[in-house]
Amino acid sequence: MRLILFSTTALLLTTSLALAQDAADAVAPEGATETGAMALSQAAMDAMAARDAGQPVTAENWMVAAANPLAVEAGADVLRAGGSAADAMVAVQAVLGLVEPQSSGLGGGAFLVWYDAATGEVTTLDGRETAPMAVTPTLFQNEDGEPLGFFDAVVGGLSVGTPGTPALMEEAHRRWGEANWGSLFEAAISHAEDGFEVSARMAGSIARDAERLSTFPATAAYFLPNGTPLAEGTLLQNQAYADTLRAMAAEGAEVIYSGPIAEGIVETVRSAEGNPGLLSLRDLALYEVIERAPVCVEYRAYDVCGMGPPSSGALTVGQILGIVNNFDISDPTDPDTWRLIGDASRLAFADRGRYMADSDFVPMPTAGLVDPFYLEERAGLIAGDRTDGFGALPEVAPGNPEWDHAMLWADDQSLELPSTSHISIVDAEGNVLSMTTTIENGFGSRLMAPGGFLLNNELTDFSFRTHVDGVPIANRIEPGKRPRSSMAPTIVLEDGAPVLAVGSPGGSRIIGYVAQTILAHLEWGMDVQQAASMPHLVNRFGTYDLEEGTDAEGFAEALTDLGYEVNIRGLNSGIHVIAIGDDGLQGGADPRREGIALGE
Repeated sequence: MRLILFSTTALLLTTSLALAQDAADAVAPEGATETGAMALSQAAMDAMAARDAGQPVTAENWMVAAANPLAVEAGADVLRAGGSAADAMVAVQAVLGLVEPQSSGLGGGAFLVWYDAATGEVTTLDGRETAPMAVTPTLFQNEDGEPLGFFDAVVGGLSVGTPGTPALMEEAHRRWGEANWGSLFEAAISHAEDGFEVSARMAGSIARDAERLSTFPATAAYFLPNGTPLAEGTLLQNQAYADTLRAMAAEGAEVIYSGPIAEGIVETVRSAEGNPGLLSLRDLALYEVIERAPVCVEYRAYDVCGMGPPSSGALTVGQILGIVNNFDISDPTDPDTWRLIGDASRLAFADRGRYMADSDFVPMPTAGLVDPFYLEERAGLIAGDRTDGFGALPEVAPGNPEWDHAMLWADDQSLELPSTSHISIVDAEGNVLSMTTTIENGFGSRLMAPGGFLLNNELTDFSFRTHVDGVPIANRIEPGKRPRSSMAPTIVLEDGAPVLAVGSPGGSRIIGYVAQTILAHLEWGMDVQQAASMPHLVNRFGTYDLEEGTDAEGFAEALTDLGYEVNIRGLNSGIHVIAIGDDGLQGGADPRREGIALGE
């Protein structure tokens, strides 16, 4: 059976529900020319219109795609002045921490993938948060040894890990920056002091989380003045954040890790009423960004490269692509294409739950998980000549990848909820940056540091349980360990040259969003805006999530007939993607959020 539901040349969110969501996520009403104290450029306005019309943005020399027009404009100004992709990232992240505080910021962590035009090498930097040295294995368990409720653990100091984003910003600039470090904070400082208009997305996030945001006085005073959630269009200032950025501009990221700002962070965490945490000045002083080898997987004629452990992103995306590489999935209107992608994802997630964690603390079969022979073996489980027919796999289990030494792990039981942001940048020299940045759950721990930024709740990405039936869980919490992540910043290369930079927020669904976007562009011939706009079909653990209000709903009957349980629900990705070709650059931004792509 075939369902002709998608056009491979124009896959857009077309229903009234999706259009309403686009309108809700718009940065400014139609005809508006300003967002906050600074007018948006005509190019940014045109980019917003292109996104909403389903058209990619094109450029010849450089491009930046990120989650808010003010942040994109800041990065564009840096690139226009001759700065590098690393320089532009610093400017973008500084603004995002102000205008999209629910998703990322100085109190969080990030993973960065870099293609160096001069050397042709791909490098990855791990700026993931770390567990305080004082944690114990039962940190997120009650007196009876049972796991705490998720938000009982999240809200307060207990969930806060050592932030990594400021150190990562500085390390990337040290390695690849061209512009003066201090100048990269000017746009964010201006917006913080002069004020910016609260976007529809930020206002909606505050309203939905008002009860938890009201827990701590400093947080409530900022997001709920006079007890009322900030409304869309409110001019919001943050002098404390401006002061923090001025200190970073003058003295570097070290001001976050020692001195008065660091002391304020620690005091906020350890004195959080009802749920104090363990973060110390020693934890901040010990923090380091780690360079790690990229994880690369062959798909057709391409090398798909991303962030390895402690992220599961590149491994799981790579496994999905490596498994479906054994099949013809050229028709996205065929339900069997989605059977193959869905079961490949289920198999990859089974391995993810068993094996993937911080490889500095637990041995991992990293090479074995993406070995082509192993992926071919896993592909055999979903091949069409199976004796039980062509339906969904009745069950999946972790495989047995090759190890350099053996280790037995139990399946992970962590819960990873989305609040993240992604930045893709290509500079005039041909350097490419793909960075996913987060504070974990929306508004993180809900603790506002005295420096004017929110602190993460990243420790809740660890498994709350430590063992199952006496067998240890790889992603259990340990002092200094980095929690497993699903963030999947990715750079795709062909013959050693970059052709795509992509990533998304979305919790553990990030993996499906990124894999689908890569397939949409490379396999199904969509431009990058069509790929970012394409309705989502995501399968992690057996249930097929279909994006409500889109053409994806049309697959419900066929996938049910194939044996899947189907769930129609919102799937709010935030894909930012840039394609690099002989004829220039092409950028796309997810219409489900408020970001844009901008270039010249």
